[in-house]
Amino acid sequence: MNTRYSFIFLVIMRKVGIISFVGIVGTGLLLRYTIVPDEEKMLKSLSPETRAIYERNKVQRREQHDKIMEQMIESAKSDKPIWKKMSENKGVNIKNEKQADTAPTPQNTPIFTAPLPTAAAVSSETADALATQNPALLSMLQGRLGSLIGAPSGYIDSLPKAVRERVDGLRCLQQQHTDIDKKLHLEIFELEKKYSELYAPLYARRTEIVQGAAEPTDAEKEEGAKIAEAEKEDAEVESGITEVPEDGEDAEEATGIPEFWLTALRNHPQLAELITDRDEGAIKFLRDIRLVYLSDKPGFKLEFEFAENPYFSNSVLSKTYVYEQSDVAGDLEFGSAQGTEIDWKPENDLSVTVETKKQRHKTSNRTRVVKKTVPAETFFSFFATVEEPESDDDSELADETRDRIELDYELAEEFKEKIVPCAIDWFTGKALAYEGLDEEEYDDGFMDDYYDDEDDDDEDDDEDDDDVDDLSRSAKDAAEPPQCKNQ
Repeated sequence: MNTRYSFIFLVIMRKVGIISFVGIVGTGLLLRYTIVPDEEKMLKSLSPETRAIYERNKVQRREQHDKIMEQMIESAKSDKPIWKKMSENKGVNIKNEKQADTAPTPQNTPIFTAPLPTAAAVSSETADALATQNPALLSMLQGRLGSLIGAPSGYIDSLPKAVRERVDGLRCLQQQHTDIDKKLHLEIFELEKKYSELYAPLYARRTEIVQGAAEPTDAEKEEGAKIAEAEKEDAEVESGITEVPEDGEDAEEATGIPEFWLTALRNHPQLAELITDRDEGAIKFLRDIRLVYLSDKPGFKLEFEFAENPYFSNSVLSKTYVYEQSDVAGDLEFGSAQGTEIDWKPENDLSVTVETKKQRHKTSNRTRVVKKTVPAETFFSFFATVEEPESDDDSELADETRDRIELDYELAEEFKEKIVPCAIDWFTGKALAYEGLDEEEYDDGFMDDYYDDEDDDDEDDDEDDDDVDDLSRSAKDAAEPPQCKNQ
């Protein structure tokens, strides 16, 4: 009897539960369709301007979604999709490991709250973290963000017509400002050319004294001695010249200032990285470095005059730089560079080394000598003409070439603004003080990118030969390959 009543009670409760559930669901659906407006009703309640912004953002979100899906589909077709690359890197810790408790407590909460980092700092830290943990994901995000750079946000188009017209008026004013900036930079360049003519007699006089064609006047010696005495009293300036006795055979035989330009270039940290031991012999013949402004277009030429020497037959090595004017700011930027082809003498070609390999035949045990010419690191690579890669070429070689061109422009600016005007200060070492340079703080390898990083290791065509001994020798005297002094 009790079992029967229990059964009836359970049936009644189940029906009541079903009815309650149906009632709750029905009430929810009723509220959904009566109180919560659909998209069409919501749009009708908006103003025309707000509705336009909503529709525009909706289209942009759809386009962005479609682009991401296309990228994911293309990645899926590749041999190594993005998610497979991510799985190979250290990702999220999915193991059931106990994590450190980072909840705020009196022990780990500072009394003074640190200022919030800026957006730039956060993005930089995020990029560093992604680069360490998921480089593939970082690459995908950079590509995605790169496609959005310069894309209109839609804010300007959403402004009222009258406001947009005012914005257009400001654009017109900004363009007029840029046009004035262009004239300003051109006039500054013309002013540089004008003053270069005033400097010319001083440079000519300097060349005569350095080469020994003339001696300084008594007035020049007296004034120079006062300057040297003042520099000695300045503790920050350390002269790079070692004083020698005035009497002696060296003093009588010396003509002009021996190795003036070699010493000046050696005291410049960047140039010192480029000058190898083998280069010094050729640079000792350097008589003068001149800066010549172009007359037909913005630009300049660097001329290196050499005495007759056993290394090359050119008397002048030059490199010409042409400026291009920026359409954005109007300033003059490096546009192109044209170097000089050096006519090397075969026995002293500093641009190459000759590698000699001894090879023994596996079966006959005979030995043969194979010689191969490979490019060498040299200061004279500065005079080479480097072609600019195509803008759409994103290969590793193209990136290295662009880096080399950028370094080349930096060196040209160093010659133009510092070496030529202040050669004596670089010769004495004074320039290191007023340039704020400390040789000990420089990284010995910071100019490595200037040289070509070509892979010179080619396999021998004869499969029966076995390399047993590698020797490197220069074209002149079979010496070891050159090494920079500062490396």
